Amino acid sequence: MAVEAVESCVTHMAGEAVDSCVTHMADEAVKSCVTPSVCRHLTRADTVPVAGGHRVQGRVTEDLIRRNAEHNDCVIFSLEELSLHQQEIERLEHLDKWCRDLKILYLQNNLIGKIENVGKLKKLEYLNLALNNIERIENLEGCEWLTKLDLTVNFIGELSSVKTLKHNIHLKELFLMGNPCADFDGYRQFVVVTLQQLKWLDGKEIERSERIQAFQNYPAVEQQIREQEKAYCLKRAKEKEEAQRKLEEEDEGKKKSHPGSDGRWYTDTHAARPSSMENEDHLQVPDTQGEEHSTKKPDETEDDMAFWNKPCLFTPESRLETLRHMEKQREAEEKSSGNKKKVKPPRTLVTEDGKVLNVNEAKLDFSLKDDEKNNQIILDLAVYRYMDTSLIEVDVQPTYVRVMVKGKPFQLALSAEVQPDSSSAKRSQTTGHLLISMPKVGEVIRGGQRTPMPVKSTPDRSKEQASHRRKQTERLEVDPSKHSYPDVTTIVQEEKRKPKRMGSQPQTAPSEGDLDVDDHPEVPPLI
Repeated sequence: MAVEAVESCVTHMAGEAVDSCVTHMADEAVKSCVTPSVCRHLTRADTVPVAGGHRVQGRVTEDLIRRNAEHNDCVIFSLEELSLHQQEIERLEHLDKWCRDLKILYLQNNLIGKIENVGKLKKLEYLNLALNNIERIENLEGCEWLTKLDLTVNFIGELSSVKTLKHNIHLKELFLMGNPCADFDGYRQFVVVTLQQLKWLDGKEIERSERIQAFQNYPAVEQQIREQEKAYCLKRAKEKEEAQRKLEEEDEGKKKSHPGSDGRWYTDTHAARPSSMENEDHLQVPDTQGEEHSTKKPDETEDDMAFWNKPCLFTPESRLETLRHMEKQREAEEKSSGNKKKVKPPRTLVTEDGKVLNVNEAKLDFSLKDDEKNNQIILDLAVYRYMDTSLIEVDVQPTYVRVMVKGKPFQLALSAEVQPDSSSAKRSQTTGHLLISMPKVGEVIRGGQRTPMPVKSTPDRSKEQASHRRKQTERLEVDPSKHSYPDVTTIVQEEKRKPKRMGSQPQTAPSEGDLDVDDHPEVPPLI
């Protein structure tokens, strides 16, 4: 229970909550993590499988950083806080090149064996490397603004390596509990004297009286620390030799036996076996794949239980061994599940008779607009905002449009024929939406002036148009010279003879029959 308390405390640490958790932790609980005979369940808990798919073998990749940079819109160059805990990382790399502005870095519960490639993080203030495989403190001189360093539950046995932190003048808090060096006699006094800028050590404040007393006893404490370091280094050398010997024995055991054609392991005893035994074996050989898996499953379960229940030393080598075992199990599960998975047939986009289907496998929102003013069809597709444009393929055809988004098709049949050569695709820099403009086939209406569309002529249609033109009356303009101002001298006489209407009226030429008719003065004029 004490071990589980340490793990849960360090694994789920966040900000100041970690300090309070570690501060109130019993010393016995921490020390139990590094006892020589620890069962494998501690190591198993340390190496929790990564959620969300297959990982790259213990590497820090750009994709991994982007997936953990959602709070910064997946932009990594301006990241100030990054959490990469429980990712089974074995080596630190690329962070000093890709994330120069980091201030807080969480790397707890991994398999990091060496502190490296963080020296260029000048703005780094808090570094958490708890629950890793680190054996000495190094390569932190360049972290000029480092204020807090957490190295809880590692394998630091060279206590003298804390001298490298003298250059970190802003370092105020240091956590070393759970390390072999924390069990050394005079451990705290040595650290207090060596790092005079420290204010807190292992969650406990360093008082002025404690520092004065540590200075007085420093020569004897330093000699003590050197002797204990030397003894620990000899012990670690033996542990490494033992781990190397086990690896060699396992390799030799694998070389002696070879896998058969069915994937099972056989020894070289077929020639020496009696015929009765061979017959029995042949009778027991399963015919189907399902029976084979059922016969192998109990053996695999027993081996797995034996591995986890076997006592072992809590060392970096044991943690790595556990990781390799878990990786083998994971690969076997993926292989068995891959064999069972049915191959999904490709989606039908066009039927055998040539009919185009509407498909939205990417499940994207969209809107289709018919722009009559510009005589075009506009498709607005809500593509993911932060998706790279190289993952999008657009294909415009006369009767349909197809967009491949990360290999998933989006296809729409169009209501009118369009011009693929004149179509264009643009992407919004703010929303990420994809805008596809597809001009229709035919003349385009521009500037409010309607241009005639080409119409197929038929004989009946031409006859109707000709007769319609004949019925229309043609109006001729009046000669402007006939419009003149009236003569003022004769206006009265003209008024006596006949009344004249206001305004100019077009004069009509008299016909020959009207010349012989006399105008009677009593008869009013015709209007």
